[in-house]
Amino acid sequence: MLIEVVTLFPEMIRESLLHGVVGRAQRRGLLQVSTEDPRRHTADVHHTVDDRPYGGGPGMVMKPEPLSAAIGAARARVPAGSPVAALSAQGERLTQQRVRALAGHQGLVLVAGRYEGMDERVLESEVDLELSIGDYVLSGGELPALVLIDALARLLPGALGDERSAQQDSFNAGLLDWPHYTRPEEFAGRRVPAVLLSGDHAAIERWRRKQALGRTWLRRRELLDGVELDAEGAALLREFLQEQDIKS
Repeated sequence: MLIEVVTLFPEMIRESLLHGVVGRAQRRGLLQVSTEDPRRHTADVHHTVDDRPYGGGPGMVMKPEPLSAAIGAARARVPAGSPVAALSAQGERLTQQRVRALAGHQGLVLVAGRYEGMDERVLESEVDLELSIGDYVLSGGELPALVLIDALARLLPGALGDERSAQQDSFNAGLLDWPHYTRPEEFAGRRVPAVLLSGDHAAIERWRRKQALGRTWLRRRELLDGVELDAEGAALLREFLQEQDIKS
């Protein structure tokens, strides 16, 4: 997958992608991330990329000419038809479903905004979708772009040591993940659940699904609205709630 990031801080992107899963995916040739700086598309000596907003108010707005030119240069280096996504607090909430959809493309252009935002005309003419990683405001779109790149890298075949890791991640089936344990069997007076030591793989899978359903009900109940539970799933959730002495 080829990803181009339009950013005023290309070093912030490059240096952050050297490690972990994303770094390994790049070294294995599964992922290539490049950057395009709008400053390269300015004509004045100061490389001006922002200006005061029409209508007054605080802050500055990214100018349309260098931003549009930078997006065009980035788009020319990715496969035809690759989507252009702007990272914006006004965008749709990024979900695992959206990540999976984007992972189906061979290329992607990410536009990291700065200042008070981008000129709306660029969003209208150059951008296919706007994405937000949460209901809060950051100084720029670089961190959200890195979050999205990391989420995408995990879905690339060969990027993880074990492909089952991506399949079992939180949100992959619309649920939160189940609890995880490793050695030692006892820590701080708390023991690993006996079922995980039993060697009974069917019982372990049943326990894990029950915990995922229960944890989702307790922490993110709205996620269950998008999950159609079969008879076994509904029974497991009821069993979890009974064990916790919770009335549904």
